Amino acid sequence: MIDDPSDPGSEAFSRMPSRRLVLRAGAAAMAAPFGLGMGASQAWAPGPGAPFDPGPLCRPAAAEASSGPLRPVKLAWNATAICTAAAPLAKEQGIFAKHGLDVEFVNFGGATEALLEAIATGKADAGIGMALRWLKPLEQGFDVKITAGLHGGCLRLLADRSSGITDIASLKGKTIAISDQASPAKNFFSLQLAKVGIDPDSGVAWRQYPADLLNLAVQKGEAQALADGDPRTWIWLKDPRFTEIATNLSAEYADRTCCVVAVRGSLLRNDRAVAASLTRAILEGGHAVHGNPEAAAKAFAGYGGKGSIEDLATMLRSQQHGDSPVGGRLKQQLALYGDELKLVNVLKRSTDTATFAERIYADVLS
Repeated sequence: MIDDPSDPGSEAFSRMPSRRLVLRAGAAAMAAPFGLGMGASQAWAPGPGAPFDPGPLCRPAAAEASSGPLRPVKLAWNATAICTAAAPLAKEQGIFAKHGLDVEFVNFGGATEALLEAIATGKADAGIGMALRWLKPLEQGFDVKITAGLHGGCLRLLADRSSGITDIASLKGKTIAISDQASPAKNFFSLQLAKVGIDPDSGVAWRQYPADLLNLAVQKGEAQALADGDPRTWIWLKDPRFTEIATNLSAEYADRTCCVVAVRGSLLRNDRAVAASLTRAILEGGHAVHGNPEAAAKAFAGYGGKGSIEDLATMLRSQQHGDSPVGGRLKQQLALYGDELKLVNVLKRSTDTATFAERIYADVLS
């Protein structure tokens, strides 16, 4: 029988609520995602049935409200990545327009580096991408600034149930299928290997396959585990031959942002108000995903996202779209990622991560 995470009786479903309960239990200790710009440090995460309020920094500032034509803006995103659902939902619900913006999507379904390059070179004004993919290019000087964290979760490490892999430590000597050698999934789970004393370069083998074939590599025995992102990994988890070993919401990462909002440096310098409005609109879209994952799933599917509405909505619930760090809290998280990426030789050992986080972040919401 297929282990379906949307089935309340399934093993996969039973794991998901516990993760959310942990997040809710820690909500009081988290920072409110928008209050940080005003010196606060709490995460907005309403309980079941609570009215949706994205916070004051998501509402258009009076000085920025436009009664004239909407400002055209190009937003780079990946229409195949469910974790970017804030963008289509913000468009479908008129959130961008409310903030005075006419947003055109520029879809990059492939390498995230191409998305980042599009922002840096002016082909797009801003984008949504994964912090672990962008920190290395930003270290190298791309003219792009991160303005907010968007959500947590969307990377998963799955293993063949018959492989004997039950945790990160039991990956030693095993082969892990990945979509590319610089993927966020490889970077993240390399960090986890290093933390349990396994050299991520020599202690495991990383074998590259086309993204849609990672599960087949495991089924054929060419790899014993795979690391990638939703929606693929969530769908593969429905196959009873797979078990979930860890995600980027596991343990101390339960309140760590995964995807971030970034804008091109020239937009910040020449039209900071637009950068602020776009950031506010995307964050409001992200919190709308948290409040109504079914609506977000429908919006995402309307732009070519694969999967049933029920499946997509359940995926979104398994992530954490109610926590969008900004300000000091986000800079702290970026510095933590920087420290970890130095351990696995992604960032230069000489990089001062606190200074680095300060340099790549732009506060547009204060």
